[in-house]
Parts: sequence; C-alpha cells; structure tokens
Amino acid sequence: MAVKLTEKDRKLIESRHPDPHAEKVLSVENLRISFKTDNGKVQAVRGVSFDLYRQETLCIVGESGSGKSVTSKAIMGILSPNAIVEDGHIFYQGEDLLRISEEEYHRIRGHKIGMIFQDPLSSLNPIVKIGKQITETMMINKNQLKNRYNDLISRELVAYKNAEVACNIAIQNAEHDYQNVCETLNQEKSASAGTLAEDKKAIRLAKKEGKGEKEAQEKYQKDFAEHQSLMVAVREAKQSAAQQKKAKIKAAKEEYRNKAPVLKRALHERKKTAKIENQQFHQQILAKRDADLAAISQKRQSLNLSPETMAKIKFYDDEIRRTKMKYSLLMTLHFFQSKRRAKLREKEDEEMIRLQDERRKYSAPLDQLEREEDTVRYHYQEQVKITRSMAKAHALEVMKEVGIPQPEKRYKQYPFQFSGGMRQRIVIAIALTAAPEILICDEPTTALDVTIQAQILELINRLKEERHLSCIFITHDLGVVANMADRVAVMYAGKICEYGTATEIFFDPRHPYTWALLSSIPDIDSKEKLEAIPGTPPDMIYPPIGDAFAARNQYALGIDLKYQPPFFKISDTHYAATWLEHEMAPEAEPPKIVVTRIKNALKDEEAKIEHEQKGTH
Repeated sequence: MAVKLTEKDRKLIESRHPDPHAEKVLSVENLRISFKTDNGKVQAVRGVSFDLYRQETLCIVGESGSGKSVTSKAIMGILSPNAIVEDGHIFYQGEDLLRISEEEYHRIRGHKIGMIFQDPLSSLNPIVKIGKQITETMMINKNQLKNRYNDLISRELVAYKNAEVACNIAIQNAEHDYQNVCETLNQEKSASAGTLAEDKKAIRLAKKEGKGEKEAQEKYQKDFAEHQSLMVAVREAKQSAAQQKKAKIKAAKEEYRNKAPVLKRALHERKKTAKIENQQFHQQILAKRDADLAAISQKRQSLNLSPETMAKIKFYDDEIRRTKMKYSLLMTLHFFQSKRRAKLREKEDEEMIRLQDERRKYSAPLDQLEREEDTVRYHYQEQVKITRSMAKAHALEVMKEVGIPQPEKRYKQYPFQFSGGMRQRIVIAIALTAAPEILICDEPTTALDVTIQAQILELINRLKEERHLSCIFITHDLGVVANMADRVAVMYAGKICEYGTATEIFFDPRHPYTWALLSSIPDIDSKEKLEAIPGTPPDMIYPPIGDAFAARNQYALGIDLKYQPPFFKISDTHYAATWLEHEMAPEAEPPKIVVTRIKNALKDEEAKIEHEQKGTH
C-alpha cells in the first residue's frame, strides 16, 4: 500500500516525470544469467527488463549479490567464462548484443558504450603509465574513415546478421523443446518402470510371507499392461516431437534462405554506395584542407617580410636548434650528477625563453599563420586517422576536463602514484576518451571518502549534461540515487522488484524492500532510529519458490511463500512486484521513518518550487 498523499503531492510527483517522448537508446528484455559453480548453478539474474532513454540516468539499486553488476557486464559483453546466458535480449541500435561476436563487440565496447568500474586500482594496469591506458581506446579505433564506413553500413549489416541469428535461435528453440519433451517422457517411463519394480518386490515379499501373492500378481499384470501402453505412447510422442522439431528447423532454414539473399544483396549494394560516399567525404575534406592552406599561403605572401627580417628569423631558428643540441649533450655527460643536471635544465629553460622571445619580435605574424596551418592540418587528420600525438593531446584535454591537475606531468605517471579519487578520475577519463553514447557507472564511489564521493558524483552529472550522455548508474546507496537518477530500478535476488521515476520511488514507494532501503539511509533531519534489514539475501543456487524477499519481509502474506508476485501497474511509469498491491491485499502502511521522510521531502520540494516561482516573478 502507499503513503497517503494529497492531490497536490500527486501532481508534484507527476510534474517531475522525465520526457515521455525521449528516444530509447538501450533495451534489456527478460535477461536471465546463471553461473556454473562446484556447488551448483547460481541464478544471478532472473528475468530483468528495462529501457534506457537518451540523456537520462537509470539507477539500478540493491544489496550486494542482487545481480546489478552482472547485468552491466552482460551489456558490456565481459561476463566471466562460467556465465550462461539462458534467455533474453539486449538491443542497441537494432542489434542484439548477446548474439554478436567478440570482434563485432570491439566497435561497440568503449567506443559506443563506456564503463566506469567499481575499484579503480584493479581496473588499471599497475605497470603501464596512465597516458598509454587513456589513449589505448583511441588508438584501437584510430582509423576514422573506416569507422565512418562501418557506421554507414551498420543498418544493413545488422539486418543481415539478425536474420542468421533468428534462424539459429529458432533451431535452438526447436532443439530445446524436443529435449524438454524427451525429458518429460523419460521421466514418465522411469516412474512407470519404478512402479513395476515395486510390484515385483511386493510379489517376492508376498511369496515369502505366503499371503497376498494373487493380488500382487494382478496388480503387476495391470501395471505391466499400462507400462506397455505407455511405452507405445512414449515412442509415438517422441516420433511426433522429432517430426515437429524437424519441421520447425526446416521452416527456420527455409525462412532464412528466402530472406538471406535479399538482405545480402542489400548489404552488398550498401557497401558499394558507402564506399563511394566515404571517398567523396574524403575528397571534400581534402579539398577544404588544400583550399584553407592555399588561403594561408596567400596571407604569408602578402606579409612582404624584408630579407633582413627573414634572415633574423633563420638566425634565431638555428640558435634554438644549437642550444637544444648543446644542452642535450651536457645532460648526457652529467647523467649521474642530478644537481648539475637540474642547474643545466634551468639554464636551458632560461636561454630558450630568451631566444624564443627574441625570435617572436620578428616572426609574430608568421607564427600566427603557422598556428592556423597546424589547426587546418589537425582538423583534417582528426577526420581521417588519429595519430599518437593527437591521441595524447586529446587525452590531456580529457584529463583537464575530469579535474586532474598538471595533466602533462600526470600523463607519464603510474596508477600507484595517484590517490583513490584521482585514480577514479583516470578511469572516468578512459571511459570518456572515445566519446561514448552510453556510460555505465558500476558503484564508482564505493571505495571513496564522502568528500571525494561528492566530487565524483558532481563530475559525472556535469559530464552527462555537457556530453549528452545516457547513464546507467549502479549502486546500493539510495542517498546517491537521489542526486543522480531520472528513473530507478530496485533489484533484489536477480529480479527488479520496483521500477519507476526517481520521484515515484522516493515519494511514493510501494515495495517493502524499497521501504527497507529508504529506512536504512542516514538523514540529519530524521530523529527516528534507523532500521536494518533483517536476515540475508537468499541462496541463489536454490532461489525461493515465491517472493524472494518474503523471509525478510515483516509485511509478507501467505501467498508470498507460494507464488512470485507479478508487476502491478501503479502508473504508466511506475510498477511494483508485490502482492500488497493486489486489490484483495490487507492494508499495510510503510514504516514510520519512511512516512516522515516522504512528508518532509514533499514539503521541501514544494518550498523549492515556490521559491523558484517567486524568483521568476
């Protein structure tokens, strides 16, 4: 049941809804993932579904072991080798990420979907300088023309591959259905054979005791006749199932044979047109580069610098070169004398500054034109192929963007030379270098102190706004969620138990597990005692038959122990999987601390709106 809210409060909650017309960028459907272990199969994710919209943050919240990180790793395609994807789909740009090859994942992982991991130290290679680790993604995807070509043909390529995937899935489903039928029939055979074995045992016992042999014989004859009939029925059922399997496989292959040539031709045609489009694009940017360089060359000729000025510029260029060579040689000679080398470095810096200042008196107009030339060449190269120097320049910009001081110095350092907060900023920089469309944050502030945590959250929010990112933020802390989320999915025991907008989850929670999480958040305004969630999460090798939270739920009903609750619709954007939302369920009010916090939060929200309205007037 819900907290009793006024009509004004309901309107306030609805007014904070995200844009209903936002574009969907990622869709997870009925995801089921298990892990093979020595003790059995762990059912980590059990039918998770959600959508991620453009420029929105979806927060997935829940205790450790609820399946949050497993879901994010499935999206990134980095599940451990013992993982089994039993069912489900993850659609991105019309492509099912669960059914693409590792090679195909290279153009998506990091490039289109980035990830910030929980522990930055374990995410970074301790023996590789951070500069190389930041630029690695850019160097993998350095051929920009090739990337553009792949983007041009992606729709037709995905359609062609999806047809093959659909055929394989249909074949797998047919095989799976046949195996299920055979397993069921074999169980019936085993049960019938067991009955006959029991009958024979009863006959032997009757002979031994000297009574009831006739009745036992009659029962055996009757069961034997039923067993014979069952054997015939099983044989016929298996033959029928095999025929159905064969028909389904034939139909799937026939459908693929009909579709594949058309899709293959479309892909072939698109490859030809994409190649031409890419060549035209290259010619256009090349022509623009040449035109811009020609315009700069005309400006240089129009300067009409005197021979004396040009001679002075050449003189200082030679002096700068000689000075560099001289101090390079001196540094080599005094390699083991650190104090002497430090003095030489200072002296070199002084001389270089003096020579460059003198040269600048004569070459200022030329320097400006050289900078313009460098910019033109850089923009052209940026659209063709990223070089190592360009990758370094971009990495330094991103390092500044995420708040790493002295990026030129830090670029050459190792991860152990950074604090925890700085290491997390490096991980964020790595995720952002390829300009991904989706950013997954897997508890990025767990290992940080409160001050650094606030800085990282503020940084992620700022980058989301500046870069128009869609974010999946995974955490166990609802206090963090309050500052980040547009939508919230509350997970428990591998399932989403409540899903809605941030205002609905915080101001109108419906699931007892959500109440329990809200009750456990420290709050300076609340005087009530915080309530810990009793017990521990269930063993997912043997998940509960009914509601997984029932054993820890003081509001649990008898039906919770027998049947899993379906999703009950509360609004178009709010769903809760709890039997308390059933029309026949008894009244149940959330804990007092939750009710108090919701009322206080609503008052604060109303006061904030009134203040904003007064400010506009």
